[in-house]
Amino acid sequence: MAVYAVVDPATGETVKEYPTISDDQLREAIGRADETHASWSATSSVAERTALIRRVGELHEQRRQQLAEVIVREMGKPIEQALGEIEFTKAIYDFYADNGEALTADEPIELLDGDGSAYVSRSSLGVLLGIMPWNYPYYQVARFAGPNLVIGNTILLKHAPQCPESAAAMEQIFHDAGFPGGAYINIYATNEQIEWVIADPRVRGVSLTGSERAGTAVAEIAGRNLKKVVLEMGGSDPFILLGTDDLDASVKAAVAARLENTGQACNAGKRFIVLDELYEPFLEKFTEALTAAKPGDPSSPETKLGPLSSATATKRLEDQVQRAVEQGAKLVAGGGHEGNFFSPTVLTGVTPDNSAYREEFFGPVAQVYRVGSEEEAIRLANDTPFGLGSYVMTNDAEQARRVAAKLDTGMVYINAVGAEGAELPFGGVKRSGFGRELGRFGADEFVNKKLIRIGG
Repeated sequence: MAVYAVVDPATGETVKEYPTISDDQLREAIGRADETHASWSATSSVAERTALIRRVGELHEQRRQQLAEVIVREMGKPIEQALGEIEFTKAIYDFYADNGEALTADEPIELLDGDGSAYVSRSSLGVLLGIMPWNYPYYQVARFAGPNLVIGNTILLKHAPQCPESAAAMEQIFHDAGFPGGAYINIYATNEQIEWVIADPRVRGVSLTGSERAGTAVAEIAGRNLKKVVLEMGGSDPFILLGTDDLDASVKAAVAARLENTGQACNAGKRFIVLDELYEPFLEKFTEALTAAKPGDPSSPETKLGPLSSATATKRLEDQVQRAVEQGAKLVAGGGHEGNFFSPTVLTGVTPDNSAYREEFFGPVAQVYRVGSEEEAIRLANDTPFGLGSYVMTNDAEQARRVAAKLDTGMVYINAVGAEGAELPFGGVKRSGFGRELGRFGADEFVNKKLIRIGG
């Protein structure tokens, strides 16, 4: 089978295969992106670029049904969630269209000696390589391409091998919006080709969202070549329940945190850490509510839980659950699958010597832990290689702030699930990566912050 292909995870059908880019075509693409940066970034204004980005958002909205149907067949996202992803994608492009001039404005510096003046000027770096995952095909691209095209960088975009159709659709949108042909180039490249793309001196930075393995490999190559990198490599986010006035509402939030995108979200709640006095009623209600969600046809508006993204993803998750049980975890519910439709699953009794304790489960599998105190909850939450997001549920505002301050993660959501926004920075620490996307922080990653010092 071709490296790039649309394989419908609901049926296993290979819908269409796409040819890999040749080495000569790839070198030409790098050259075109470099030439476009040299001319376009120097001659276009921020206002002109924000107008183009706004048009990109409008075209996503106009083509939302078509775009949504593409990712339903590419990676199995339920259609209503696919439409929601496109709405969020538009909001990201709108944010950078609305705020591009402010985010790229010169920043004055107050001098200590008062002699003369100084400011920081923000300008583009050049050609950037984006390596994107399959789980949010449009949203992931928007949070990388949106700010960087406004800044004046140009983009080479390598999407996931199972998302070639959405990758082509986005390239067409950027062209239809009026961007120069070399400003955004979709490349169906192999991993071997990406190695020398990163090493090419014309490529000034790399942004990757993906697995630990991919992030480690990219960071190593980029480091050898002194390239700026932003990495988002997933997580095993804790959902910490310390207190509630409405347990049913807390359970509803927990289920939403685990099942978004069929459990295939980097910042989904994956480890549910519950104070002892709430543990038994929570586990009972949570298990009932989680397993009530039945996988179904992702093209149906009624479906909340679709198939996993591929047969490989299903096999990986099945193996993880089996190993967890073999190593002493209790399978409270679920664990089975039909094709790529995986049943919502609950595990308890996962101990530190169990491999599941330190792994990310990418699918509708929840681990539930009992703790005796706030301090124990914090220790357990932080006892992971990952540090992307976290959720704190409590009816004590002071406790919420206290716990949030001690969590070793890039993001903390207090009494809120699904509260991401175009204006809010997204990113993590430890093996979840480094750097930030979205908001003003996402617009400051691939920028030359040039000091201009004027004498008195």
